[in-house]
Amino acid sequence: MVRGEDIPPQRDHRETVGNELAAPYTIGAFGIILDGEGRVLLSHRRDMDAWNLPGGGLESGEMPTEAVVREVREETGLEVGIVRLTGVYTNARRDDMVFAFLCRVVGGELQITDEASEHGYCALEDIPRNTTPKHVERIHDALADHTRPVFRKLDGPSTREWLAMLEEEGEESADP
Repeated sequence: MVRGEDIPPQRDHRETVGNELAAPYTIGAFGIILDGEGRVLLSHRRDMDAWNLPGGGLESGEMPTEAVVREVREETGLEVGIVRLTGVYTNARRDDMVFAFLCRVVGGELQITDEASEHGYCALEDIPRNTTPKHVERIHDALADHTRPVFRKLDGPSTREWLAMLEEEGEESADP
């Protein structure tokens, strides 16, 4: 029999922010939106030279399904409905979890926003080189013939780390 006093106290891994404890991890939700030709919608970020799926972090008390609808609207101007959950991803290097949803456009108009400087529908073979690899993986998972969502633990670099590596590659290949 295990009693409460026999269980060692758990260490709290959260950082203190002011007098509050920060969340132990972040949670995000991203939309995979296809056009009539099966091309996926990508957004070019304003804060860095990278393409990604529209989406972002959950707000306090928000469900992932609510977050993806809100985030897609904020980043693209499109209103979407959720078709299905396609994947749940965690990152072994950082404490975050991401939900990916296949979505369909139900209203709104594609527009430039504070978060995205450009949008475009891309065929899989035409996805720009500076598209975040974890987002490309989510696209492939969504388009694969899975009957259930995939659950995947990722171990790659952050988007900023990946862009720095991509830039280094470009500099190395430019040297004679």
